[in-house]
Amino acid sequence: MANAKPLIQATGRRKSAVARVRVRPGKGTITVNKTPIEQYLNSDLLVRHATEALRVSNTNEVYDVDATVHGGGVAGQAGALRLGIARAVVGLDLDQRGALKSAGLLSRDAREVERKKYGLKKARKASQFSKR
Repeated sequence: MANAKPLIQATGRRKSAVARVRVRPGKGTITVNKTPIEQYLNSDLLVRHATEALRVSNTNEVYDVDATVHGGGVAGQAGALRLGIARAVVGLDLDQRGALKSAGLLSRDAREVERKKYGLKKARKASQFSKR
């Protein structure tokens, strides 16, 4: 298998999900945890969200993407994949950086779940105040 070696490897994170993305020249197949992306993400919207970097850079059928994702939920994993793929495309071709940056694909979404505080029901929700 001469084609097994990755051309570039990148990491993407979103919420508590981490995606390790390996990109190599190929026909455009995308596998996530050894499963086709359509089967793994189970939603056309999430698949489109995760592969947006390939569409913006017009490299849909130029590279094969192999990703390992863990942590978080399906939406967070799709966001992590999106960032990882975008970083890998920039690593392969610096000319794509401007297009991907203006599309907002190279910035990490730093929003995390706020922790629950003691004495409250959730992070900010308190029980109803009673004056008497």
